[in-house]
Amino acid sequence: MPSNQDVGLALKRLQWRHHREGNRRLSERAGLSLVQWDVLRHVHRNPDASLHALAELTFQTDQSMGELSRRMIERGLLERVEGRGRAVKHRLTSDGWAAYEAGSGILDEVLAETLGVLNAGERGALFALLQKALAG
Repeated sequence: MPSNQDVGLALKRLQWRHHREGNRRLSERAGLSLVQWDVLRHVHRNPDASLHALAELTFQTDQSMGELSRRMIERGLLERVEGRGRAVKHRLTSDGWAAYEAGSGILDEVLAETLGVLNAGERGALFALLQKALAG
């Protein structure tokens, strides 16, 4: 029976493989980093998210998310929209949408190479178990 440390290390190794390969392919084929694509994904999924919420969703500080969003705006991937009060919100531009779509296909390929070896039932069970562990 694997120990908790063994399971944790296996999860970390799989995450690292996804991160490393995703970053490489995104850079080569879409001109994006994995962090940039993750921001595009979360802006797409959470269109009314504040800058602070995006920082939390992407595991960044507010300051680093602010700087990253500034660079992505300069690149034409995001645009700022007015929020309530002092909240800063973002929206995908047409270039940002295209980059998000291209990156999604690339990440799907990367994940298919590992998680794709599991059948649908196994992926469902893995997802349920991970959700259970996250709730603990």
